Formats: sequence, C-alpha cells, structure tokens
Amino acid sequence: MSLDDFKNKKVVILGFGREGQDTFKFLRKLFPTKRIGVADVRYKIQDTRYKIQNIRWHLGKNYLKALKNYDVIIKSPGIPFKILPKSALGKIITQTDIFFDNCKGRIIGITGTKGKSTTASMIYQVLKAGGIKVHLVGNIGKPVLSSLLKAKAEDVFVYELSSHQLYNLKKSPQIAVFLNIYPEHLDYYKNFKEYTNAKANISRYQTPNNYLVYNSRDKIIKEIARKSPAKKIPIKGKYYELNKEASRAVGRIFKIPAQTIERTIKNFKYLPHRLELVGTFKGITFYNDALATIPEATIAAINALGDRAETIILGGFDRNIDFKKLAERVLQSKIKNIIFFPTTGEKIWKSIVRQNMKKKTFNHFFVNNMRDAVKLAYQYTKKGKICLLSTASASFSIFKDYKEKGELFKRYAREYGHSKKIQ
Repeated sequence: MSLDDFKNKKVVILGFGREGQDTFKFLRKLFPTKRIGVADVRYKIQDTRYKIQNIRWHLGKNYLKALKNYDVIIKSPGIPFKILPKSALGKIITQTDIFFDNCKGRIIGITGTKGKSTTASMIYQVLKAGGIKVHLVGNIGKPVLSSLLKAKAEDVFVYELSSHQLYNLKKSPQIAVFLNIYPEHLDYYKNFKEYTNAKANISRYQTPNNYLVYNSRDKIIKEIARKSPAKKIPIKGKYYELNKEASRAVGRIFKIPAQTIERTIKNFKYLPHRLELVGTFKGITFYNDALATIPEATIAAINALGDRAETIILGGFDRNIDFKKLAERVLQSKIKNIIFFPTTGEKIWKSIVRQNMKKKTFNHFFVNNMRDAVKLAYQYTKKGKICLLSTASASFSIFKDYKEKGELFKRYAREYGHSKKIQ
C-alpha cells in the first residue's frame, strides 16, 4: 500500500502502545488534519498531546466493534489475529507492511525464535564498520516509520522481525536471515504450524536476486529455505555461534573485508539479559539470562556454563510449551538447587520428577518474587559455583517483562552480595 493510498481512506490504529503511537505520529506528519481512529482495550487518554489531536477514540472492552467502520486497520503486533472479527481481516496492514511497500533502500530482515536482537545489532555494527550507510530499526532500534520518510536508495535497514510482524507480510526482505525456530507464543497462535508459517514469510516472497542466510542444521528452516528462489547461504553453529556466522555471511554479501568483520565481532558488546555476567559475590557467580523464555534457550545456557552451574531459577507465564527436554537436561547436569516461579514452575518440576529414574535429589523451592529467589540462591549455592536465572518461560506471571525480571535479579544479587547478613 503506497503512502498516497491513505489520503482518502478511513484509517484506524489498532493497539496504541509504543508502535501504535509511532504509527500515529507518522500519519500525522503525512496528513496533519486527517481524522484518525484509535482502538485499544486498555489505553487511557492521559497524554494531552493526544487530547487535542483529531482522533476518534474506541477504548475499552468493545474496542473491536468499531473496526467495521474503517477502510484500513493498522494493527500492532501484540494483538492476535485470532481474536479479530472475520470482516476485519481483509483490511489489516501493519507498520512492517507500510515500511516494506514504501522503503527506497535495502532491507536486511532477521528472524528466529531466539537471537534476533543480538544478531541484528551485530550485523549493524559489521556494516557500519564497513562504511555502509546502515540503520538499525524495529524492536531493537528506531521505530521503522520514523526512518521511512528519510530513506534513500543507498540506505540499508537492519530490521529485527518477530513472528507477529511477519504474520501477514506479503513481501520479503532483499536479504533474509533465519536463525532458528522453536515452539513459542503458543498462547498467541493456534499451533506451532501457524507460528512456523508466519516465520516463513521472511523468505516466501524473495526473488532470485535476493539472499537467504539460514541455519542449515534446522530441519524446518532447511525446508523453508528450499522453497525460496533466493541465493542461499547456509550457516552452521551452536546456539550462541549463529549470530557470528550470520554477521560474517551478511558482511561478505556487502564485500566487507574479513579483517574488518572479525575485528567488529571480537569487539562486539553483547546486549543485557542474554547470559549476562552479573558478577561474583560471596564466592557465587551470577548469570542473568532473563530473555531465555523457552526451554531451548535455557538448555543452551546450561550447556554454555557447564558443571559450575549449581543453582537455577525456572518458571513463569504458561504458553503451553513442553518442558520434557529441559527436564532431561537438568537431570543430566550438576544442578543441585532449583527455584521455581509460578505458573510453569510446578509444570517443570513435575516433568523433572516423572523422568527422574535415577532418583537424583534436588533442593527445590517455590517462590513468587525475585527477592526470595535470590535469597535462597545465596543460602544454597556453594562458593565457586554459579547461580543462573534462565526461566525457560515468559515473564508475565509476576513480572512486567523480561527486563524487569533481569534487573530485579541483578539488583538483589548485588544487594545481598554486599550485605553482611541475608535477611
């Protein structure tokens, strides 16, 4: 949909969080006097900027009923398609659609269940070091529409793409990077197949002049790659190596010298909450892996830390994920202390108990706040060992998000680490 097409259309923004507000600002720049609809179940009109704008509000529990009165619905990623009326589905577009339809520059799209942000950031740094006019946009960078009006043909946009952003997309990026795929967001999608189909849009509409950098050890991704007409660049590597391999591959596409690529990767500063070393306090080393919201990420963290990992904090919001493989890995490890958050904590513990054929013993605890979790970690973890926060579950049961969870973990690890007594 071209930007001119919005001029004579009745437009509503569905969801007025960070992305929805960015969409509003973008449309207001294009059409200063146009009346724009806003539909949101939770949003309250607090910001005076929006009170004086020409907006038609549709707020509260009946917010979806107004959709039938609009020609175009710009949907935010957090709103699942499955809750929307069928009559609205043909009118829905997203920020990603708008960007892909109107961007004059080249787009590098990065997706995968885990590792998107790190990989996008690393590719951005590699291209920047190589003298490319590059921009980091999307979840990890600037809002995409704020970059669109300034975009030129020589610009390159590194765009982290979630399954929600890819779901309804009818165009693929000129360079696609597909890292991995595991069951996640099963509360949002009908099943894993629908989630996989959404991810597959990153390469579904590519052309023979495009590139697809993909994880050749993942059977599902290999099958998706097989169907893409793009030039294929397979990459291999363990969980924490894929971001480097993808960055090298993209760097080579842009003919950046190998020395520049390797120097940039070596000096890359990893993002917080991703197997982040918090520090060693009272002889115990703390690692914050708050973004590990699926079992595969937690398994990778246990593998990376090895036998020194003695205490682990698990559990959170239930997205209908199976924890059998995680339970198997915990039983194979040297972990002795397990601290569980609701609600998946009980589910994970039951899975461990079911598979514990050798009757391995654990100190296990159920808590509902981070303070108690870290306090127990100090009481039961031996000096020289590791306490790992890697919950294998989303954060929303008792935390706002993974950032709040990780920051609280770091805060209490440091507080108790510098106090004489743990109370």
